[in-house]
Amino acid sequence: MASQGDVADAENGSFHALLQSFAMIIVSEIGDKTFLIAAILAMRHPRAIVFAGAFGSLFVMSILSAELGNLLPTLLPKRWTQTLAAVLFLVFGVKMLQEGREMAAGNEKIQEEMKEAEEEIEGDEADQDGAIPLEALEAGAATGPPRHSRSRSLSQSPNKSLADGARNFFSLLLGPVFVQSFVLTFLGEWGDRSQISTIALGAAHNVYVVSLGTIVGHACCTAVAVIGGRYVSTKISVKHVTLAGSALFLLFGVIYLYEAFISMDIDTTDFSYAP
Repeated sequence: MASQGDVADAENGSFHALLQSFAMIIVSEIGDKTFLIAAILAMRHPRAIVFAGAFGSLFVMSILSAELGNLLPTLLPKRWTQTLAAVLFLVFGVKMLQEGREMAAGNEKIQEEMKEAEEEIEGDEADQDGAIPLEALEAGAATGPPRHSRSRSLSQSPNKSLADGARNFFSLLLGPVFVQSFVLTFLGEWGDRSQISTIALGAAHNVYVVSLGTIVGHACCTAVAVIGGRYVSTKISVKHVTLAGSALFLLFGVIYLYEAFISMDIDTTDFSYAP
């Protein structure tokens, strides 16, 4: 039967995991591309629908990422999953430190992210409308192959046709704005630093606690984005946010590296005194 000390340690560990996952999302997502996508869409469409689509996508992504991390301890010993988590956080921390030091004091970086987010939204809307983007027209793309050739090439890509059909179906059920917010956010978040970090946290801690922390963090960031994301993005210093995120990731890396060494020492002790 578990003692009161064990219960207190478990609760303390869960609280730290919740706080770590929440803080990781905050420093990773503020000013990120998915944050700016939600901000731009909220200026063009109803905020509640944009929030529902973007947050729904991040909710699903959080659950999937934490579950992926939860599977790792079944394939590798816990000390190795902790070591891998430490390496990931240290690498991200060093990379963010380098990025932060190279940034200027202004918001040039976030302006570039804003431009990329706007281009992705316009490209997605052009694909759905069947129109040719302005950049393509200026580059002479309108003088490409005949219409029947393009139609034939599209008909030869069943994966794209299936994806378009699924998107049209859900657009009828949930609305095109919801689906656009969901799809663009999901694609922007896939493979992102916050997703990989969520996988690492899910491998080291309780999957439900990590999921809750990341979901609450995404909810806060998405709410800020749709309410006043463009204004906030012009007032915050991306350089300072990046440096703060670097310090946080480096701290996580040191903590997990220490826990990995402690776990190895315990395993060695148990093996030495085994009867």
